[in-house]
This record gives sequence, C-alpha cells and structure tokens, in this order.
Amino acid sequence: MAGADARAFVEALSSRTYQLSHECGGSLPYMVIREVVENLIHAHFAEVVVTILDGGNTIRFADQGPGIPDKERVFMPGFSTATQEMKSVIKGVGSGLPVAKECLTFSRGMITVEDNLGQGCVVTIHLDPEPEVIEPDGPSLNGEASGLRLSLRQKQVLSLVLELGSVGPSVVSKELGVGLSTAYRDLASLEECGLIVSDENGKRVLAPLGVSSLDSLFNN
Repeated sequence: MAGADARAFVEALSSRTYQLSHECGGSLPYMVIREVVENLIHAHFAEVVVTILDGGNTIRFADQGPGIPDKERVFMPGFSTATQEMKSVIKGVGSGLPVAKECLTFSRGMITVEDNLGQGCVVTIHLDPEPEVIEPDGPSLNGEASGLRLSLRQKQVLSLVLELGSVGPSVVSKELGVGLSTAYRDLASLEECGLIVSDENGKRVLAPLGVSSLDSLFNN
C-alpha cells in the first residue's frame, strides 16, 4: 500500500475507530488513534483487527504482519521501522508513538506494544475515564450540596443546563463531542445527586439544590 491509498486508509480507519469508540462513551483523542494507525503502515501490517473495549476507553490494534522486534525503542523519538517509500507517504515517522505515549501519560492513559499470537503485534491504547461524581454527605443547613465534587465534564454538562435551560442526551453529546452513552451517564449521575431533574418533556433542568450549589460546585 502506498501513496494515496495509504493516506486514504489511515484517514478512513482512524476516523471510523474514533467515531465508534466515542459512540461507546470513550474519550481517546483522535490524534492518538491516528498515530497508532500510521504505525501499522510503517510496520507493514497484515490482516489488522481493531477491537473496542471498556466503553470505548480501550482500543486494541492487532495484526499478522512481521511484528515489531524492538518494542522499547519504538517509544524513543526518532526511531522508525518505516521504509523510504513509507516516509515519502506519511510524514513525521519516528515521532508518532512517542507523541501518543506522552499524550496518554498526561491524560491518565497508557499504550503498550506486544507480540501477537503466531506473528504480528498488538498495540493497545487505554484512557481511564473521568472520575464519577462523588456522592454528597447530604445537603447542608444552607441548602447547598455538601461534600460533592464534579468531574470537569460533569461541570460542563451542568453549565449547558444552566445556559440552555433544559437539555437531553443528544444536545450534551453534540455540544461536548461525547458519545450518547457518556451523555446519558453524566446526566443520570447529576440527577441522582439531586442537582438536576427531568421536566415533563424528559429534558433535564436545574433542581433547586443545583441552583443553590452552583458557586460551591464550580469552585470545588
């Protein structure tokens, strides 16, 4: 595979994998997925199989190609197994996996390269999901949520409810770029804690506790 065919393959597989993983509720960055797909090209992949696990937060790329003998060096900047032909097709070879590893390391994630059964290699990327809401100890005397902490994304969801007045999972998914299952989960968590409630149309609106707790929640 070379030239336009290789570039088209990288784009198609990266985009489709990213889409499916996020529809499952995952949050792996597109850049990381694309770097791994490009590495498959460099390693002369054969019969690649992509498996999406853990609600989209783990993706396993397995193939039956010649494999990667020196698995530690692949994470060293400048190291590459790409041929001159591949270097002319895909730019930046020798920097992809190190960049992907650094990105994941700073985002609660990891990347591993292992031998596949028989032959070939398995590259696995994983990202720990954002922590769920910590249950409150209960409303305090002033009517605010006590001991409640939200993840960054849950704060973004709450901000959407505040800004738009009422939202559903599809709006959260579109506005925040997350999968529908993730949107459902965040809305359910916020509703369970009493910060939002469902209106007559099934949309979520701020509950009295959510209104009175806004300052403490966003400063926590």
